[in-house]
Amino acid sequence: MGKVTGLFDKHPTRFQEEDTAIETAVARPDTETHITIRPDRVGKHLIHKIKEFTFDEFSPAFLVKHDLTKEFSGVPIPLRGEDRKAFKTEEGLPSVTIAENMAFVIGADPKFKYLEAYAAYIDRLFGQKSADDMAQKANDCADRGEYEDACIYFRAGLALKFNSLPALYGYARTLLQLYSDGNEESYVGNLKAEAIEFFELTTEYYPDFDMGWYYLGYMYLNMGLYIKARLAWSEFLKHGRAQKDIGEIKERISQLREPVNIENGYNAVLSGRWSKGIEILEPYKDSEYSDWWPLWYYLGLAYARTDRHEAAAEAFKKALKGSPRHLESMEELAELYGKQGDKNSEKKYRDKIMLIKEQHLQMHANSPTYKPVQ
Repeated sequence: MGKVTGLFDKHPTRFQEEDTAIETAVARPDTETHITIRPDRVGKHLIHKIKEFTFDEFSPAFLVKHDLTKEFSGVPIPLRGEDRKAFKTEEGLPSVTIAENMAFVIGADPKFKYLEAYAAYIDRLFGQKSADDMAQKANDCADRGEYEDACIYFRAGLALKFNSLPALYGYARTLLQLYSDGNEESYVGNLKAEAIEFFELTTEYYPDFDMGWYYLGYMYLNMGLYIKARLAWSEFLKHGRAQKDIGEIKERISQLREPVNIENGYNAVLSGRWSKGIEILEPYKDSEYSDWWPLWYYLGLAYARTDRHEAAAEAFKKALKGSPRHLESMEELAELYGKQGDKNSEKKYRDKIMLIKEQHLQMHANSPTYKPVQ
């Protein structure tokens, strides 16, 4: 692949033959690993890119000349505006251009009706390296700042070879870039969830590939999953090669000691060990972590389950200061006030819960509906 610039400047994609990680079996069903059949949460955000294409067909003479009648009779061929004139000439449109157009369509919609025909055409042209070639096309787009196009070509690579290392890693990296630049809740949420899954798949298929673990650790960190972040970074240290990155991650791990302990407190509460959770979490009430709203939520749960109702109510209110739309904290407060016979306070929180749920439903009702391209 060579050195990749632009999006991947800091940590270039390293896929030279001598240091490519060994592919391992992944104990997941195809419905989770194959982009052509797994649920597609990202396609609806990319499908608008297909509007720049029109579709035509190969002429019967062309099909006969190139022995494509069986695979391509009646199959629509995607053309950009500038392609149409050349497509109708005797010389025709270059095969590489047609293949790249096909790749773009199946990258935007991996469930496209003519996926198999397009994949066969691309493979005929590029051979066994077709997935890697699509990943390189994606890298070129990323270098120009065309991140949606990069995302689409990485997805095309995965449609051609579901466990291609350059495509897995590149797709996850590009999703990270796209959602970091986004601001719409559904868009950011969908791309972030997809990025996490594909960084996870990268590490599962290629556990010796260090940068998969590097970024997966940061994804977990940003989700507040400190134990998982530490585990991912511990794997990175086993395989990392750049001393600067190794030093960076060692420092990150050292900073996780207290957050990991707090997460252990959360887990104690979730497992019903209320007293243990309180024991772990209470010392952080007046610490530098006192503005972490989950700290107060889990303390509130533990207090409520041990009949410390006033302390629980105070904790849930502090959680809502940090996360004003946190429904679980509101529901717990409504339950507490209901048990105490404070009907006005109970109604206050139940009304807030209903309002937020209605706003959430309205937001999704106004979201565009995605339909696969036919």
